[in-house]
Amino acid sequence: MNCIVIYDITSTRIRSKIADLCMDYGMNRIQYSAFAGDLLRTHQEELIKRAAAKLGKHAGRIYLYCIGEREWHQRLEHISSGAPDLATQLPTPEARRPTPSS
Repeated sequence: MNCIVIYDITSTRIRSKIADLCMDYGMNRIQYSAFAGDLLRTHQEELIKRAAAKLGKHAGRIYLYCIGEREWHQRLEHISSGAPDLATQLPTPEARRPTPSS
C-alpha cells in the first residue's frame, strides 16, 4: 500500500537515522523529512516500531499514513523549477531493494 512517512525530530543525528531507515525500506524522499513508498502492512508496522526505537526518548513525532491506490493516483503535485530534485539524488525503488529485516 502507498504510504507516506513524515517526521519532526529535533536531533539531526536521529533524523538521519530515520531517513536511512525509510530508505532501507525502499521509500523515496519527497521532502527533507518526508518519504513515500509502497509498503506491506507488516513492513509498515516494523518500520514504525524501528523508527520509534531510534527516536527513543528524544523529542519528536513520526507519522505513517497509508493512502489507497485511487487516492494516490489522484494526488496533486507542484514542483517549482528552483526546487531541489530529491528524486534524482536518491536511488529509485527498483535500484534499491528493501531490506527491512536487516
